Amino acid sequence: MDYKKLLQFHKNNKADITVVNPVSFTEAPGLGILKYNPDFRITQFVEKPKGLEELKQLVCRSDPAQPLLGSMGIYLFNTSVLLDLLESNLWDDFGTHIIPRAIGTHRVLGYDFDGYWEDIGTIRSLYNANLVLTSSNPPINFFDPLWHIYTQARFLPGTVIENSTLDHVVLAEGSHIQDSFIRNSVIGLRSQINEGCWIEDTVMKGADYYDQSRSTDQEIIPIGIGAMSKIKGAIIDINARIGEKVIIRPFPLGTDIDAANWVVRDRIVVVPKNAIILHGTIIEPETRTHSVKIRTLEQSEIEHI
Repeated sequence: MDYKKLLQFHKNNKADITVVNPVSFTEAPGLGILKYNPDFRITQFVEKPKGLEELKQLVCRSDPAQPLLGSMGIYLFNTSVLLDLLESNLWDDFGTHIIPRAIGTHRVLGYDFDGYWEDIGTIRSLYNANLVLTSSNPPINFFDPLWHIYTQARFLPGTVIENSTLDHVVLAEGSHIQDSFIRNSVIGLRSQINEGCWIEDTVMKGADYYDQSRSTDQEIIPIGIGAMSKIKGAIIDINARIGEKVIIRPFPLGTDIDAANWVVRDRIVVVPKNAIILHGTIIEPETRTHSVKIRTLEQSEIEHI
């Protein structure tokens, strides 16, 4: 987002507060929704409206794809206005308290931002926002010479890929991939993927450091994904340890499960930061009943896979 344009709009229209972003009906229930009049002055603010009828009352744009205005969580205040609102009240949330009440006392305007923006307030939205970047034509261009995207400089070694197939993959530096197949996935910093793995539709966030136990202690499951594991539809958080011959598959839409070292949120299996998944663990729904199939293979079974 070019904040200079937002600031210019704020100044040109003599606003006290400026906020906004066009959204669709689908996106609206999880956001703060605003309504403005023809001169962009906001007249109504509803935090996470419920039901289609309430949303219809908030339509203020002629664009059928994005007829509503949703708060991006980016607010531009005149300094004196912000200090006055904070010092004269005990409010502690912009969307719930400050913006709705300021509409009646200050000049609050809506700014139509027409660039790329995604809300990542849920596991599903975070997952989708990451995976869409692996497509051939992602909604944001990271290679635009006129609009640079900067990342934190870590000075890591280049990623090493041995005898593997990668199809539509965003791959960070410092990783090591051996004899594996990866498709439609994001592979983060320092990711270690051992031989024979199949990874699909997965966000793997990588590691904060290189795990020395990989070469010093065979009893410890190292950070990364162990050999012969098959993972689809998952988020693998930082420093997670996935054992050998682990199977993870997505669940039906809307499924939420809480287990000791993993959870399911809206179909997506999430392995939290620093979690350990033992060798031979199977996390998947039963094909017919959609009940949960979770077990750890015996050592004799692992040896014969």
